[in-house]
Formats: sequence, structure tokens, C-alpha cells
Amino acid sequence: MSSVVETITELVMPILDEQHFELVEVEFVKEGKNWFLRVFIDKEGGIDIEECAFVSEKLSEKLDQIDPDPIPQAYFLEVSSPGAERPLKKEQDYQNALGQYVHVSLYQNVDGQKQYEGHLKELDKEQLTLTVKIKTRTKNITFDRSNIAKARLAIEF
Repeated sequence: MSSVVETITELVMPILDEQHFELVEVEFVKEGKNWFLRVFIDKEGGIDIEECAFVSEKLSEKLDQIDPDPIPQAYFLEVSSPGAERPLKKEQDYQNALGQYVHVSLYQNVDGQKQYEGHLKELDKEQLTLTVKIKTRTKNITFDRSNIAKARLAIEF
């Protein structure tokens, strides 16, 4: 599966670079009986459906020209925005999220929990600090970045 992701990344990057779009993530997953190739893209100010359709069409054309087919099984191609809860993957994603409300999933418990939501207060190469609300008080919690399984923007309620 990683070779599919790598191949699609190589194919889609020239299309995105030409349009000044950003590649957020490529995933190739099986859900039920069906395979899905998902390409998440973005740009400053957000991506719209026409831009997603354009990238989908251009990527489909490129995939149709490759022989042998890099994805032999049937699949559904989806090109979309990462949405309001955009994943934080690259260092620039984390930098852009400073001050914003984020959700962090951890590999190992910290203070008895594996998931936290709060405002991203500080960030360096080894750690990040969230300001979290616990009942009626606010607390800063620092995590080793090596302990972060997933991180994404979150919607604050």
C-alpha cells in the first residue's frame, strides 16, 4: 500500500504545483469490500469543489496512461479538502496551528489519558504544549512529539 501512496504522490505533485495547491495527504484504504484512493488537497483560503474536480480529472488521466496499472484492483478515487479538522502531518502544519484548537492522540498515556484537546501554545522539535481546560481550570500540558500518534485541528465547542 505504501508503494501506491508513493506512486500517487509522485503523479499528483506536478498537478498541484502547477495550480499552487498543497498536498495534505494521500491514503489508500479498504473499507468493507471497496478500496478508496483519497487525495486531500488545500490552498491558502481553502479549496473548492471545482478545484478538487480538476485535480481528480488530471490525476485520472495520468493514471490511465500508466502501463502496467499501479493499482490493479478496482477502487474509488476521491479528491477533497482535508476539512475543518485537518490533520497535522508536516512541520509547517504544526507551525500554522499555533494558537489554534487541536486534538492530539498519544501512543502512551499522559496523566492517565491518551487523547487531549486544547490550544496549541508552544512547539519545538521535541515537544509541544497544549493549554487544556479541565473542568473549571486551565492547565498547560507538554507532550513529547515522539509520543504523538495523530494530531489534527479540532472544532471547539
